[in-house]
Amino acid sequence: MSQTSLADYRAALTTPGATRPMVASILARLPIAMIGLSALLYVQQEMGSFAVAGLVSASSLVGVAVGSVVQGRLIDRFGPTRPLLSTAAMFAVILVTLALAIEAHAATLVLVTLAFGIGITEPMVGSASRALWGRLVPAEAARNAAYAYEAISMEVFFILGPGLAGLLVAAPWPGTGMVAGGACMVAGAVLFALSPAVRAWGPAGRTHHSLLGALSSPGMRTLALAALGFGVVIGFVEVAVPAAATEAGSPALGGVLLSVWSVSSVAFGVAYSLRPWPREMPLRLPVLLAGFGVLVALLAWPSTLWGLAIAMLAAGALITPQSATHSAAIELVAPKGTAAEAFGWVLTAVTLGLAFGQSVSGYLVEHAGPSAAFLAATASALVIAAVVYLLRGTVKAPREHVLAA
Repeated sequence: MSQTSLADYRAALTTPGATRPMVASILARLPIAMIGLSALLYVQQEMGSFAVAGLVSASSLVGVAVGSVVQGRLIDRFGPTRPLLSTAAMFAVILVTLALAIEAHAATLVLVTLAFGIGITEPMVGSASRALWGRLVPAEAARNAAYAYEAISMEVFFILGPGLAGLLVAAPWPGTGMVAGGACMVAGAVLFALSPAVRAWGPAGRTHHSLLGALSSPGMRTLALAALGFGVVIGFVEVAVPAAATEAGSPALGGVLLSVWSVSSVAFGVAYSLRPWPREMPLRLPVLLAGFGVLVALLAWPSTLWGLAIAMLAAGALITPQSATHSAAIELVAPKGTAAEAFGWVLTAVTLGLAFGQSVSGYLVEHAGPSAAFLAATASALVIAAVVYLLRGTVKAPREHVLAA
């Protein structure tokens, strides 16, 4: 896979037909890291329980994990327009229903069920947008730049989302962030689905017959494992960093510290896309995951929050490179006609990894402290990276691609 240049970014982003869906996807994905947190804060303020709020947030994540694969398969089969318009409509109805249920202090089971509904119907514009670049941009270097742009922009949204959620929860109505974020997502999804380039992407017919879909490719399963390890490490850190801030007597700085590594992630992500290493994709997946784990081990060393912030800057350097690599690897390992579903599996793997990492990290933080959680994250990354390295031979074009060549 060739390296990219700034000219490749310019060529990708100015491709004819790309502007409207690109702007719409920004609108749709901006609140992606905002809605879940806004719902959590909204439930906590109305119900007075972090336990209930946590269940609502977790249920939403499970819904996203399921919905990303289901919607991805529908997008591959029918094109993005109909699935996105349908899910956007259902998402809007369920979001309003959840807001009414929270206001009515409904039973926890009702809130959890509706949160799952929000997650599973959240319009997967990210999957469609990533797959669309493969149709609009033919040149390899420019296409790699487009995939890097997708990863970098998502990281920016994850920086802005929590801040917007925290700001809007202080509005006169605490549900403002959840509803405003949902409205933004629905508007962006509809505009994306109705843009000419997306509408021209019609039904693909039956291009892949396996019930496993994208996961029928061994390379796709290896990629999903690498994405799982990536999510596990982030899950450990997302719990341990706020815990470290609380131990230091500054709990409010926990969220700020988590934003720090996103900043270095964006900056280094651009530089990495210009000169990626290792050059070979089969090696890039395990090496980046292992490197990420080693850098996270640095978080166990500082005794002050300033030191932790510096370590977070170092650890964040390999976040966007991994996201961009996962996206680029889909081009190589996904069976023909399954690009959107394949991206959905990557999202699902990361989400499941987050859930596992957060749950284990919470236990370790409570019984052994944040440093133990950081070191456990490193150990997990190295073990999973070793398995990915052993499976590196599977990271190649599926047999059907080879036969068609």
